[in-house]
Parts: sequence; structure tokens; C-alpha cells
Amino acid sequence: MRALRSDTGSRTEGAQRFDPAPSRLRYRLQRWMLTPGVRSCLRYGVPALAVTLAVGGYFSDESRRQAVVDTFQDLRASFEQRPEFLVNVMAVDGASMDVSRDVREVLSLDFPVSSFDLDLEAVRARVMELDPVKTASVRIRPGGILQVDVIERSPAVVWRNREGLALLDETGAFVAELGQRGLHPSLPLVVGEGAQDAVPEALRLIRTAHPLGSRLRGLVRQGGRRWDVVLDRNQRILLPAENPVIALERALAVSEAQDLLNRDVAAVDMRIAARLTVRMTDAAVEDRWRIKQLNSSGN
Repeated sequence: MRALRSDTGSRTEGAQRFDPAPSRLRYRLQRWMLTPGVRSCLRYGVPALAVTLAVGGYFSDESRRQAVVDTFQDLRASFEQRPEFLVNVMAVDGASMDVSRDVREVLSLDFPVSSFDLDLEAVRARVMELDPVKTASVRIRPGGILQVDVIERSPAVVWRNREGLALLDETGAFVAELGQRGLHPSLPLVVGEGAQDAVPEALRLIRTAHPLGSRLRGLVRQGGRRWDVVLDRNQRILLPAENPVIALERALAVSEAQDLLNRDVAAVDMRIAARLTVRMTDAAVEDRWRIKQLNSSGN
């Protein structure tokens, strides 16, 4: 009986000594390992770190880095230089012969060139720098053609300044130099410094002065703020800085009613809106003075 008890007691002590339950620290460690963040780190972070270390170790050698860069550049160059990506010619449409030649000169492209090496926006910007070009669009057509479509500025007036004659469009933008006035006899003439900044207003005045026909010689900008309408026979209509179109309409209405501009009038001054002032020619003043003297002597 004692032996049996002894054996039973020994097994009880052994069972207590080899308890399979984990310790508290081990239990907490196992629970921590099962959290989603730690599991994701072990699943993805550790492999990524290993790959990063391996790649970093490989590229730590400068010769290896240069070899990879050279290989990549060779592959890129061979891809970009394929025939389907080459631009071989340039077509310029919508431009005159002179402007087309200027476009080709300003671009100075050495064909064939890869389409990957062409900055179309930069090409368009260089074309737009040309004075006669109003708008331009650039694209690459199938077949390796660089297509440049140009809309030129249309000259609206001839501007006479200190440097000579120039053509301006309806906005006052410079179009081209003009050697002789006779090259564009149908275009109206504007004269004076600052006239290029008021071309839209000048064109409105010219349209208003249409009833004058061929008598209109041009417009002269005075002081950079107002216009003089110049007619034949050295006549002028002096317009105010404010509302010049209305003032010109009034002057033309008075002239039509009283046949004013067909008389010996040197200038019609409209600069004061409430008062129309007429300045006679020197010959008319002398005749008036002579008639007045004759009348005085006769009395």
C-alpha cells in the first residue's frame, strides 16, 4: 500500500512539474504575434526589407549602377529610334511663302528626328514669336510629318512713325515693315507715336468717316491721347479724347447740313463737346478782312 501511494504521489508531483500550459510571458508573446499589424509586418515587411537590402547591396557598386543605366538608355534609344516614331519632313500650311520660309528658319530642325525628342508646345511657341503669325498649331501626322498650321495676321492699317512705315493688324499688333505706301494704297493711314496702341479706335473712326470717301487722308495721333482726322485740302477735324466717334458723327452731321467741309475751312474743332469751333483758312480770313475794309471805306 505504501509503495502504491508513493508511486501515486510521485506521478502527481511529476504532472505538476511538467504542466504543458505556457507561461504568462510566452502567452503574451504569442498573442502579440497574432495581432494583424505584426502578422502583416512579418508577411510583407520582412521580405521587402530583405529585397531592399539585396538590391542596395547590388547597386552599392558604381560599376554595376552604370551598367544598368547604360542598358536602360540603350533600350530606350533603340525604342525611340524605331521607324514608326521618326519624323522625316515638315509641312507648313496657311502661311505665305515668306512666312513659311521664316517658320522653317526659326525652327531649324534636322530631320529625321524622333517624335520623343520633339516638344510640340515649344515648337508652337517659337512659331508664335514670328510677327506675322496670329495663331499656330503643331501636330505629328501619320507618316512621320510634322504639321504646322498657321493663321497670319491681316494688315488693317499702315502706321507711319519715326522709323518709317509698318503694317498693323486690327489689334495694333505689328505685322511687317512696309517699304512704300503704294504697296498697300487701300489701307488707311495712321500717324504718330502711340497710334499703334489705339488702332481699334482708329478703325471705328475710319468706318464712321466713310461718307467722306476719298477725301479722308488718315488719322494723326496727338499727344498719345486723341485723334485728328486729316482730309484733303489740308482740312482737319480735331476730336476729343473722350467719345471721339460721337464727336465725329456730330461734325459730319453739321457738315452735311451746312456744307461746312466744302468751304474755306481749315479745321473743325470738336475738342469741347458743348461747342463746335471752326477755324477758317488764311486765304478766307484775308478775303473777309479785305471785304470788311472795302465796306468800311465805302461807308
